[in-house]
Amino acid sequence: MAPRLLVFTRTADYRHDSIPAAVAAVRALGDFTVDATEDPAALEEPLDRYAAVLFLSTSGEVLTPAGRARLAAYLEAGGGFAGVHAAACTEYDWPYYGELLGARFARHPAYQPGRALVEDPGHPAVRHLPAVWEFTDEWYDFRANPRPAARVLLRADESSYDGGGMGEDHPLAWCRGQGDGRVFYTALGHAAEAYENPDFLAHLRGGIGWAADTEGG
Repeated sequence: MAPRLLVFTRTADYRHDSIPAAVAAVRALGDFTVDATEDPAALEEPLDRYAAVLFLSTSGEVLTPAGRARLAAYLEAGGGFAGVHAAACTEYDWPYYGELLGARFARHPAYQPGRALVEDPGHPAVRHLPAVWEFTDEWYDFRANPRPAARVLLRADESSYDGGGMGEDHPLAWCRGQGDGRVFYTALGHAAEAYENPDFLAHLRGGIGWAADTEGG
């Protein structure tokens, strides 16, 4: 049986209209048995039956105190966590979440084409990508750079779009350890069109698989 993935899409702030397409795309990857929910009570139950928990464009304060405790215990004990796009706009009031994710959203320029640069081609989230990847997204800026506490996989080429605010070292996707657990995050995935893009889907598959410890790299 395929490993189980808990996909959490609750929003308490901005809600992306791409969420249904994103959930459908994760199901269609076929790598996991997917349980998708918006119910915070799902995070209050034991999570060890899941290979990973995916926060898919969540926003705002989406967890109960019990859910926070469960998620932290799950990660510290070796669970997997993946965050996509607005997952960085989530749980601002919970310091541990900022630590596990590695950085928090600050702002973004207009949705526009740009270039992402592969920094760590050995990782399964990026090893299929060209060294310079043309993509269209919101090119999130973060309140702090996740380096050096994270392994940066992709960074933005701010010369390729208007309005970047982090400079030459602008991480877009990274992974890190949290306790005995694994965390992957990608800032990409704003629009429904992303979830029809084969390169982006392979990026997701590799990142989620790495977090779930079903992919090497």
